[in-house]
Amino acid sequence: MTYSIRPMVKEDIEQVNEIDHEAFPTQWPPANYGQELQNKIAHYLVVYDDTRIFKYYTPFTKNQPNKFLWLFPKRKSQRSAETPLLTHFYIIGFAGIWMMVDEAHITNLAVRQEYRGKGIGELLLLASIDLANELKASFMTLEVRASNVVAQSLYSKYGFAQMGVRRGYYLDNREDAFIMSTDILSSPSFQEHIRQLRETLKKNLSDF
Repeated sequence: MTYSIRPMVKEDIEQVNEIDHEAFPTQWPPANYGQELQNKIAHYLVVYDDTRIFKYYTPFTKNQPNKFLWLFPKRKSQRSAETPLLTHFYIIGFAGIWMMVDEAHITNLAVRQEYRGKGIGELLLLASIDLANELKASFMTLEVRASNVVAQSLYSKYGFAQMGVRRGYYLDNREDAFIMSTDILSSPSFQEHIRQLRETLKKNLSDF
């Protein structure tokens, strides 16, 4: 399999919502990624499987350029000019950060269930760290459920350490959140640690 990462765009929202609902079924209120794309401090990434295609319908407007790819058209009597069928690469995960002064705060990181255990979460986390560096962040932070030991292990592996607790942070069940933070991103020790993890991840992904 081959995977690619790029910034999220509005055409991704339907698939991102699917992944969000699968990964965070009890989250309330649900995230509004349409608003997030308009949020100047928010930066979102998606990772997609180059070998799979996602098909969806979208309303047609006069302002849209005539570049749609029609697949498996219905008979003329059944087709509607209002709903052209489009194709999109199959998104398998996404991540988001908010830039607040010199802090890059991870807001979301989720992977489709069928793709978990293949290093996609690490790929997204590594891409988020790279993005934080590009945005000149000094360090990164996040909150993680106290019960989510798998996520905590991943973040610890990438240099995040527990710094505190937010009591009753999650609204669905009043679960505590652990606050985790990195060292200074530009420090030689952190950069070398990430370099080594990057090389290992490249090898592991190539094995799938």
